Amino acid sequence: MNPTRKRILVADDKAEGRELVRTVLERTGFDVHEAADGIEALSAAHRLQPHLIILDLHMPGLDGFGVIKELRADPAFGETPVMALTASAMQGDRQRALAAGFTGYLAKPVSLKALRSEVVRLLA
Repeated sequence: MNPTRKRILVADDKAEGRELVRTVLERTGFDVHEAADGIEALSAAHRLQPHLIILDLHMPGLDGFGVIKELRADPAFGETPVMALTASAMQGDRQRALAAGFTGYLAKPVSLKALRSEVVRLLA
Protein backbone atom coordinates (compact mmCIF):
# COMPACT_ATOMS: atom_id res chain seq x y z
CA MET A 1 0.00 0.00 0.00
CA ASN A 2 1.50 3.30 -1.12
CA PRO A 3 0.77 6.01 1.48
CA THR A 4 0.96 8.82 -1.10
CA ARG A 5 -1.64 7.29 -3.43
CA LYS A 6 -5.38 7.59 -2.86
CA ARG A 7 -6.94 4.31 -1.64
CA ILE A 8 -10.10 3.10 -3.35
CA LEU A 9 -12.19 0.14 -2.24
CA VAL A 10 -14.22 -1.61 -4.96
CA ALA A 11 -16.98 -4.00 -3.86
CA ASP A 12 -18.75 -6.13 -6.46
CA ASP A 13 -19.80 -9.78 -6.32
CA LYS A 14 -18.66 -10.27 -9.92
CA ALA A 15 -14.88 -10.72 -10.22
CA GLU A 16 -14.84 -9.40 -13.81
CA GLY A 17 -16.45 -6.15 -12.67
CA ARG A 18 -13.92 -5.66 -9.88
CA GLU A 19 -11.04 -6.50 -12.19
CA LEU A 20 -12.11 -3.97 -14.83
CA VAL A 21 -12.50 -1.15 -12.31
CA ARG A 22 -9.25 -2.08 -10.52
CA THR A 23 -7.27 -2.18 -13.78
CA VAL A 24 -8.60 1.18 -14.98
CA LEU A 25 -8.04 2.91 -11.64
CA GLU A 26 -4.61 1.41 -10.99
CA ARG A 27 -3.50 2.62 -14.42
CA THR A 28 -4.77 6.06 -13.40
CA GLY A 29 -2.52 5.95 -10.32
CA PHE A 30 -4.80 4.81 -7.51
CA ASP A 31 -4.21 2.13 -4.87
CA VAL A 32 -7.20 -0.21 -5.39
CA HIS A 33 -8.51 -2.88 -3.01
CA GLU A 34 -11.34 -5.33 -3.67
CA ALA A 35 -14.23 -6.89 -1.76
CA ALA A 36 -16.53 -9.62 -3.10
CA ASP A 37 -19.62 -8.72 -1.05
CA GLY A 38 -21.09 -6.19 1.35
CA ILE A 39 -19.83 -7.86 4.54
CA GLU A 40 -16.30 -8.00 3.15
CA ALA A 41 -16.64 -4.38 2.00
CA LEU A 42 -17.49 -3.15 5.52
CA SER A 43 -14.58 -5.06 7.03
CA ALA A 44 -12.17 -3.75 4.38
CA ALA A 45 -13.46 -0.18 4.76
CA HIS A 46 -12.71 -0.21 8.49
CA ARG A 47 -9.29 -1.77 7.94
CA LEU A 48 -8.20 0.39 4.97
CA GLN A 49 -9.96 3.72 5.64
CA PRO A 50 -10.22 4.32 1.86
CA HIS A 51 -10.50 7.77 0.32
CA LEU A 52 -13.33 6.48 -1.93
CA ILE A 53 -15.60 3.44 -1.88
CA ILE A 54 -17.26 2.06 -5.03
CA LEU A 55 -20.18 -0.30 -4.36
CA ASP A 56 -22.30 -2.52 -6.53
CA LEU A 57 -25.90 -2.16 -5.36
CA HIS A 58 -26.82 -5.85 -5.77
CA MET A 59 -24.52 -8.18 -3.82
CA PRO A 60 -25.30 -11.27 -1.77
CA GLY A 61 -25.36 -11.04 2.02
CA LEU A 62 -25.39 -7.29 2.39
CA ASP A 63 -26.22 -5.20 -0.67
CA GLY A 64 -24.89 -1.74 -1.49
CA PHE A 65 -27.81 -0.06 0.27
CA GLY A 66 -27.07 -2.03 3.44
CA VAL A 67 -23.39 -1.12 3.24
CA ILE A 68 -24.06 2.60 2.74
CA LYS A 69 -26.48 2.58 5.69
CA GLU A 70 -23.79 1.04 7.94
CA LEU A 71 -21.09 3.40 6.65
CA ARG A 72 -23.16 6.55 7.07
CA ALA A 73 -24.06 5.52 10.65
CA ASP A 74 -20.32 5.51 11.49
CA PRO A 75 -18.82 9.01 11.99
CA ALA A 76 -15.52 7.77 10.54
CA PHE A 77 -17.24 7.46 7.13
CA GLY A 78 -19.54 10.47 7.30
CA GLU A 79 -17.51 12.41 4.74
CA THR A 80 -16.12 9.49 2.69
CA PRO A 81 -17.35 9.63 -0.91
CA VAL A 82 -19.20 6.44 -1.87
CA MET A 83 -20.16 5.75 -5.48
CA ALA A 84 -22.84 3.30 -6.63
CA LEU A 85 -21.74 1.37 -9.72
CA THR A 86 -24.63 -0.79 -10.80
CA ALA A 87 -26.48 -2.52 -13.59
CA SER A 88 -29.64 -1.26 -11.87
CA ALA A 89 -30.35 1.68 -14.13
CA MET A 90 -34.12 1.96 -13.99
CA GLN A 91 -36.01 5.24 -13.68
CA GLY A 92 -35.48 6.63 -10.18
CA ASP A 93 -32.55 4.34 -9.22
CA ARG A 94 -30.03 7.18 -9.29
CA GLN A 95 -32.21 9.38 -7.07
CA ARG A 96 -32.84 6.48 -4.68
CA ALA A 97 -29.08 5.82 -4.38
CA LEU A 98 -28.25 9.48 -3.76
CA ALA A 99 -31.05 9.75 -1.19
CA ALA A 100 -29.62 6.69 0.61
CA GLY A 101 -26.26 8.46 1.09
CA PHE A 102 -24.25 7.69 -2.05
CA THR A 103 -22.29 10.66 -3.37
CA GLY A 104 -22.04 9.37 -6.94
CA TYR A 105 -23.79 6.96 -9.29
CA LEU A 106 -22.76 5.25 -12.52
CA ALA A 107 -24.71 2.63 -14.48
CA LYS A 108 -23.13 -0.48 -15.99
CA PRO A 109 -21.87 -1.04 -18.54
CA VAL A 110 -19.73 1.90 -17.55
CA SER A 111 -17.73 4.09 -19.89
CA LEU A 112 -14.11 4.00 -18.73
CA LYS A 113 -13.85 7.74 -19.34
CA ALA A 114 -16.96 8.34 -17.19
CA LEU A 115 -15.53 6.10 -14.46
CA ARG A 116 -12.22 7.98 -14.32
CA SER A 117 -14.00 11.33 -14.48
CA GLU A 118 -16.43 10.49 -11.65
CA VAL A 119 -13.63 9.10 -9.44
CA VAL A 120 -11.56 12.26 -9.94
CA ARG A 121 -14.63 14.41 -9.20
CA LEU A 122 -15.45 12.54 -6.00
CA LEU A 123 -11.86 12.72 -4.76
CA ALA A 124 -11.47 16.45 -5.50
